[in-house]
Amino acid sequence: MIAWDHVQTLRDDIGEDDFHEIVVVFLDEVEEAMARISACSGGEGVAETLHFLKGSALNLGFRTFAKLCETEETALKTNTGPVNLERLTDTYAQSRRVFLHGLQLRLGDVG
Repeated sequence: MIAWDHVQTLRDDIGEDDFHEIVVVFLDEVEEAMARISACSGGEGVAETLHFLKGSALNLGFRTFAKLCETEETALKTNTGPVNLERLTDTYAQSRRVFLHGLQLRLGDVG
């Protein structure tokens, strides 16, 4: 679900303080993007938001959530289905819980 080796490398590369800031910004931006998707009627802007979420998630090691964003983005672009908002929300929430818990266990408390 989380690419912990990527998370550790990122933290090592940028330092603990900057890593903490990136985590805070990432979580805020994802929450805002998820709210935008929830508020959209139809697909206008949703594919772009999913693409943004995918890239952001990959940068912070949210492997499963990034893959789902990619799947949902492709479905929208190929008209093979609407966004499964519940699945997207649930996957993000689970990934977030695992990530924050894992940070405490693996890297020490960053918050």
